[in-house]
Amino acid sequence: MDWFQVTLLALIQGLTEFLPVSSSGHLILPAQIFGWADQGLAFDVAVHVGTLLAVMLYFNKDIRQMTLAWFASLANRQQSQESLMAWSVIIATLPACFAGLVFNDFIELNLRTTWVIGLSTLLFGLLLWWADIKGRRNRDESQIKMRDAVWIGLAQALALIPGTSRSGITITAALMLGLTRQAAARFSFLLSIPLIMAAGLFKGLELYQTGSETQISHTLAGSLIAFIAALACIHLFLRLLDRFGLLPFVIYRLLLGVLLLVFFV
Repeated sequence: MDWFQVTLLALIQGLTEFLPVSSSGHLILPAQIFGWADQGLAFDVAVHVGTLLAVMLYFNKDIRQMTLAWFASLANRQQSQESLMAWSVIIATLPACFAGLVFNDFIELNLRTTWVIGLSTLLFGLLLWWADIKGRRNRDESQIKMRDAVWIGLAQALALIPGTSRSGITITAALMLGLTRQAAARFSFLLSIPLIMAAGLFKGLELYQTGSETQISHTLAGSLIAFIAALACIHLFLRLLDRFGLLPFVIYRLLLGVLLLVFFV
C-alpha cells in the first residue's frame, strides 16, 4: 500500500465503525474506483486495534464501573445499575457471535457483493429513518432491560449482512424500543467493544497462522489514524446527535446506496 491508501482506509475504518453508515459500503468504493487490492490482514488488525482503543478510552469510566460492578454481582449476587448494564452488553453480544459462527462462511461466499451492500445500505437506512421518527425516545440507558438487550442483540446479528451497519442497526433497534438517541448511541458504542475485540483477536490469530508479511510503518500509521478518527467521531456524533438527529445519515445512506447500485453493479 502507498500512504494515500493507508490514510484513506484507516480514516474510513475509524469513522464508519461508529457512525450509522455502512463500513462495507465505503470500503468497496476505493477498491472499485482505484482498483486497489485487499489491504491485508496486518492492516485489518491494526485499524481494529485503533478503533477499539478509541472507544475504550472514551468510555473508560463507564467500562471501569461496569467491570467492577459485574464482578461484584457475581460475588454477592446483588445487582446494581452498572452491573445490569454490563450484563446487557454481554447478552446483546451473544446473538451476533452465534450467528457469526454459523453463517460466516455463507456470507463470505454469497453476500459480499456490491448488489447486496447497496441494497442493504438503502433498506436499513430507511429503517433507521422510520425508527427515529416513530420511536418514543423516553428511556435512557439506565432503563435498559434484559429483554431490550436480547432484541438489540438479535438486531446486531443482522449486521453480518454487508451494508447493514452494526451501529446503524443497533441504534435502530434501541430507538424502536423507546430509548433516547443519546442512550441508543451510547449503548451501541459500548456494545461494539466485545465485537471489535473479538474481530481483532480472530484476525490476529489468522495473521499469526498465515505468517503474512507486515510493513510496520503502515500498520502503526493505520492504527493511529483509525484511533484519532474514531475518537473524534464518537465525540462529535454524541455532541451533535440531538441537534441534527439521524436524518443526515439516512440521506447519506440513500445516496451511497444509489451510487453503489447505479455505477458499480
